[in-house]
Amino acid sequence: MIRLYKLRDYDFRLVIALIVLSTIGVLLVGSADASLQNRQLMGMILGLVLMVIVSLMDFSWILNFSWLMYAGNILLLLGVRLFGSDAGGATRWISIGGFRFQPTELAKIIIILFFARFFMEHEEDLNTLRTLVKSAILLAVPLGFIYIQPDLKNTITIVILFCIIIYMAGLNYKIIGGALLVAVPLAVVLLFIIMQPNQTLIPDYQRNRIMSFLNSEEDEYSDSVLQQENSVMAIGSGQLTGKGLNNNEVSSANNGDFVSENQTDFIFSVAGEELGFIGCTAILLLLLFIIFECIRISLRAKDLSGKLICCGMGALVGIQSFINIAVVTNIMPNTGTPLPFVSYGLTSMVSLYIGMGLVLNVGLQRYKKYREVDES
Repeated sequence: MIRLYKLRDYDFRLVIALIVLSTIGVLLVGSADASLQNRQLMGMILGLVLMVIVSLMDFSWILNFSWLMYAGNILLLLGVRLFGSDAGGATRWISIGGFRFQPTELAKIIIILFFARFFMEHEEDLNTLRTLVKSAILLAVPLGFIYIQPDLKNTITIVILFCIIIYMAGLNYKIIGGALLVAVPLAVVLLFIIMQPNQTLIPDYQRNRIMSFLNSEEDEYSDSVLQQENSVMAIGSGQLTGKGLNNNEVSSANNGDFVSENQTDFIFSVAGEELGFIGCTAILLLLLFIIFECIRISLRAKDLSGKLICCGMGALVGIQSFINIAVVTNIMPNTGTPLPFVSYGLTSMVSLYIGMGLVLNVGLQRYKKYREVDES
């Protein structure tokens, strides 16, 4: 279960990057809403502790319980459907003893682990129809529970994440090409259906967000359009060095309440306004470095499952970062995706740290393997 490793083999560069990024997140959350800062700090500390513990656990041993984790994931998502608490028209949280958490955030990590083991076991017959259909069905079960919450953003995130994992597992390019020939026209058809006033494919509030984005000039006074436009202005107002954390300017996004949910989905607008271009660049570079470290570790993983864990975690951070910043800068419709390690959200923070603990363990075993090869 827990193994002893040499301290020099620990990837402290990744750990330091995570601590620095999370610390920036704690400061930004405190600036956006001071009442949440201590909770965010506690989430960061809890995440770090769990990351260290998980990093010392053999990931191969953990993967032995992949089917048990998959079943537990389904039960948690089913629990959301049956006993979940509602917020903003969506049922995504479970409350236990006064503690509320979002199982979908943990589900992303479990899906990465499950398919890392699954594709390693089916490495030789990955490109057969039987394996592809089986993997699609196994993905569809948790995905269906997430979609009906409703949670379209995480449904899309997990689909993209799955595509990246199966590609890294060695999916044939011919199959990828065939899938794109089907997926692109299908996406166009789905978008056309969604644009119809009486469509039933997605909830009305999700359609309204998409339509407001596509027709922003005609619908310039809608909440979604104003939120994104104010976010862009807040980022621009920070200029090079920003206005400073916890500034007292009445016209700021925080004090003027021009950007709602700025402690979670729009935390990057707070960064732009208070830390300026330099602060935003630092956040982007830290996120890029974390993704790079995941990829670097994956290249020397001891087996395919370790490679897929690292690629999966790197992809998850990359996907969510891209979507969040694209929304905040008005490039995409509002989705409500948090910025990894920065936005307020304890379940997201702790889940990501657990995933990074697994990446660190892959790195520890990688070094051991290559050191033995060098010594021989």
